[in-house]
Amino acid sequence: MKKSSKAKGRLVWNHSTHIDGLIPILEKLTQHQGIETVTPGVISRSRSHIPQMKLKVSVPIRGGFKLIARQGKTVQEVFMLTSLAQEDLEEAIAQILAK
Repeated sequence: MKKSSKAKGRLVWNHSTHIDGLIPILEKLTQHQGIETVTPGVISRSRSHIPQMKLKVSVPIRGGFKLIARQGKTVQEVFMLTSLAQEDLEEAIAQILAK
């Protein structure tokens, strides 16, 4: 079955906690063509402080990429199943974070 051009990706809510401001960004990403499933993962703390929300592609996984979301001293893994190339995904993330 072929997806239409208006097909929307899915955001999985499997944790009760998320970095503040992350969910609206992920919801916008699910609207992007080629993004199928977005799953926020483990939250941890870091030593360094990042004042603004940052989302970067970390490593490829089977069917997509692992992303790292950072804000303040909080870090959260995000798993994304997508048919996009890494460069296209990074461009989509940059466009959403620039808004």
